[in-house]
Amino acid sequence: MHTGIPAEVRRGLLALARLSIATFLRDGRRLKRGRDFEDLAPQARGAFVTLHTAAGDLRGCIGSIYPVGPLDETVASMAVAAAVEDPRFRPVVLPELASLRLEISALTVPGPADPEHIEVGRHGLIITRGSHKGLLLPQVAPEWGWDRQEFLDHTCQKAGLPVGAWRDPGTKVEWFEAEVWGEGKD
Repeated sequence: MHTGIPAEVRRGLLALARLSIATFLRDGRRLKRGRDFEDLAPQARGAFVTLHTAAGDLRGCIGSIYPVGPLDETVASMAVAAAVEDPRFRPVVLPELASLRLEISALTVPGPADPEHIEVGRHGLIITRGSHKGLLLPQVAPEWGWDRQEFLDHTCQKAGLPVGAWRDPGTKVEWFEAEVWGEGKD
């Protein structure tokens, strides 16, 4: 879904994400706004960067739910984090980078969800109870063929909660939307 980020900016953000990873893997240095890039996407948005192998398998995904700074700065930072800090995977190495495909999800600010009105493919979910928190991006449910209830249940599992925990009064369910684009998709 594209809700306003122009195509040239989307392409620029993908290039920035790839350059951020390459610079970090090659030089151990993170790109800085104002030194390495200027005002590519100055609006504040939460964003996730997802890495996929050539076969389409997940290789890393990390993001910031809430807007903490300019989108370009967030993308540059989250790209490096997805490559080397995702605890589910070993860190990406430089020779591997060329075979990876990058995807960016620019988020709207999350708000309280009505579980009965969640639209698969449109909404991403955040489920929180106590210290448990799980997030799934809007594109995950259609990729796996999940319906609304399966999406809610899998988000509970991602949070380390039992299936169906979204129905409990002490569980907070939030939704958001995302503009999603990636290499080979535009």
